[in-house]
Amino acid sequence: MSRSLLSLSLGALLLAGCSLEPDYVRPASSVPAAWPTGAAYAAQQASGRDADAIGWREFFTDPGLRRLIGIALENNRDLRVSTLNVAAAEAQYRSTRGGLFPAIGGTGDATYGQTPADLTSAGNRTAPVTSRTFSAGVGFTAFELDLFGRVRSQTRSAFEAMLSQEETRRAAQISLIGQVADAYLTLLADRALLRLTEQTLASQQESFRLTQATMTGGTATALTLRQAQTSVETARANLAQYTRQVAQDENALALLLGQPVPADLPRAAELSPALMMADVPAGLSSDVLLRRPDVLAAEHLLMAANADIGAARAAFFPSVTLTGSYGTAGAAFSRLFQPNSGQWTFSPGITIPIFSGGTNQANLDYAKLQQRIEVATYEKAIQTAFRETADALAARGTYGDQLQAQQSLTEAYADSYRLAQLRFRSGVDSFLTVLDSQRELYSAQQSLITLQRDLLSARVTLFKVLGGGAR
Repeated sequence: MSRSLLSLSLGALLLAGCSLEPDYVRPASSVPAAWPTGAAYAAQQASGRDADAIGWREFFTDPGLRRLIGIALENNRDLRVSTLNVAAAEAQYRSTRGGLFPAIGGTGDATYGQTPADLTSAGNRTAPVTSRTFSAGVGFTAFELDLFGRVRSQTRSAFEAMLSQEETRRAAQISLIGQVADAYLTLLADRALLRLTEQTLASQQESFRLTQATMTGGTATALTLRQAQTSVETARANLAQYTRQVAQDENALALLLGQPVPADLPRAAELSPALMMADVPAGLSSDVLLRRPDVLAAEHLLMAANADIGAARAAFFPSVTLTGSYGTAGAAFSRLFQPNSGQWTFSPGITIPIFSGGTNQANLDYAKLQQRIEVATYEKAIQTAFRETADALAARGTYGDQLQAQQSLTEAYADSYRLAQLRFRSGVDSFLTVLDSQRELYSAQQSLITLQRDLLSARVTLFKVLGGGAR
């Protein structure tokens, strides 16, 4: 009997190598192999390192920004939830994998009973018969032999879901780094705009006082005075706006950090790429997108759906379960583990699906449809990644020229304002020309600061969409 049982177990283990999962084939890339070219794109150079191999500490060179990112990675609640989701998925995987092994448990029983005398075989007894039974053993119940890979397919699906959650966590980390950098740049830009507005307001208030003085002397018109006043009030309104925006920027940054912005943060550098961050190598091929965490997360879900098809197919085949136990029993506790006290049971069972009302076929159809959905989701993830990278490359290829033009424009307005003041003092032009030049210069300076922030933000975006910052 023992040899037969051993042979049956070995045969079942050999049969358990069967799997009904379809062979996984990665879908063909649905985007071009190379980045777009044209007037908006700078020529891409081959690089020894891809962006996803560059850590955020290496990319960001501003000490204050580095400190903020480090705080956010420790305290941000959204990232903490993503990390816990990975742990939860890992626990689900371990729970599913446990089905591959028999659950062996120990048992111990004591049974006491009493039988009336007239129900016993000894008819001459008048007193009830008391019985005692003690037993102890180990055994397993309804262990499924995974002949057609159903449990292994479910385990593989849970494993791929766990890997998908890990990639989702990495994507959340990259996104968080980009959000902190953008929030910090926005804060720096609004602070610069606030300082500019304070300086402009002071200058315009001085101009307004001069206009009032000249009007008292009868040399200025009421129109000129009101135009000077509009410049002052516009600057005052902007001052309130930028004061509010700086406070809101700090609040937004505090939410990302999970704590208030440190008061002893190192003094920020100017809004200059050379002082705040390194350049981003894009390389020549779009294959780097296949390593983006969100794309990898989508591919792992596709693999999980592929495994679910194998589990659904296995439902059409017989299921074999084993129940067995081995132990010892006796009428007294002292008889346990004595010679000839052993007892065992072995109960194999088989379930053959005959009629399920279409449930098994419906489950298989559902699994196949889910797999097709995940294929489309994976392809869309790659297409989205390509579009985001192409946009970021277009931004990098054009922001530099736009910034240079804006700097030249600002310098021209500054020179125009200086000349207007000279002409006014010489009596050649009216003060209205000075006011117009001052407003134009202020607007150009605002646009320059905003453009400097946008250029830096575009570089952060390119680093992020290429998968940088995961380390």
